[in-house]
Amino acid sequence: METRTEHFECAIIGGGLAGLCLAIQLADAGRSVIVFEKHKYPFHKVCGEYISMESWPFLESLGLPLGDLALPRISSLGISSDRGFLLNHPLGMGGFGISRYSLDNHLFEIALRKGARVVQECRVTDVQGNFDGGFQIRTSVGNFTSNTVCGSYGKYAPQFIQLDNPNALNADNQNYIGVKYHIQADFPSDRIELHNFSDGYCGISKVDRDWYCLCYLTTARNLLENGKDVKQMEEAVLYKNPFLKKYFTNSTFVNRQPFIISNVQFSKKQTDTKGIFLLGDAAGSITPLCGNGMSMGMRASKLLAAELVPLLSGKQTHYNALKNYQRTWNAAFGTRIRAGYHLQKLFGKSRTTDLALKFLDRIPALTSKLVSLTHGPVF
Repeated sequence: METRTEHFECAIIGGGLAGLCLAIQLADAGRSVIVFEKHKYPFHKVCGEYISMESWPFLESLGLPLGDLALPRISSLGISSDRGFLLNHPLGMGGFGISRYSLDNHLFEIALRKGARVVQECRVTDVQGNFDGGFQIRTSVGNFTSNTVCGSYGKYAPQFIQLDNPNALNADNQNYIGVKYHIQADFPSDRIELHNFSDGYCGISKVDRDWYCLCYLTTARNLLENGKDVKQMEEAVLYKNPFLKKYFTNSTFVNRQPFIISNVQFSKKQTDTKGIFLLGDAAGSITPLCGNGMSMGMRASKLLAAELVPLLSGKQTHYNALKNYQRTWNAAFGTRIRAGYHLQKLFGKSRTTDLALKFLDRIPALTSKLVSLTHGPVF
């Protein structure tokens, strides 16, 4: 007996923040949508877990009752050099903290309630076809068809995805690693700090569950030079910053083993490939200093939903949807990405960072301007 292949109007590869937000919006618009996620909710992700307030109304519009979650509001910023200088500055718009463990799971449950299909522990192995004839999606749990396909798979492109130039606009030629812990610490709940060390920087801020997110980015070279031993690298490199040494040695680690991602490169990629729409880190793995990637991923999902709904309703062509999304994506993120690339060059270099922070400390108006470049308007 032949098994009938399930069909959806939209298939989303990857159930992270951007993918789930897109699925919820499409379900709200009455479109049939399926999400393929390789993990099982809830799960941890390497992420700074700071979200600017620009995203608060959007998340509430999806059905997430943020006001009931007692989340920390973050309104002040500290940035240190490894020589011990600390720049303090108000954050202006500010943000809030929530772990990806909690946030993604909340969105997963909302997506299910609103009628989206979410297939967990599922790997997409191939996508063939086009908008005119439909897409065929092969997965580890079976085959599916859809009118449209969206890639929200994160920093690592699947083998069947062909990008035109995956290294376009690289911030540099380095490979990076990201490392995250959750800790319990004596630290203000309304503050986020960025602490520099050789070829890297580490952020700390409050999230939910009485946890603090301690997350750092550094070059793969730092790890290799320390025998691929994360603890040895932290003691040899990160501890040279006195603030980081204090947090690492005086805090209680919720998880002794860190969550790690490797082979990270920062580049603007592209908003589509072979007729597949891309969003989140799949559309551009960008430097954290571009301005909290979580907000950018959510904003991208809203931009894309605004094109997919009329596309699936027969009110615009696939070509126009691709071009409109590319245009609005560049308009929303172009300046932030360029600013992030330039800011990235000031961090992780002992003397340069120290001089830059002391200069900015004397010109608070300029510091405010730079901070504003990393936070977008409310959406």
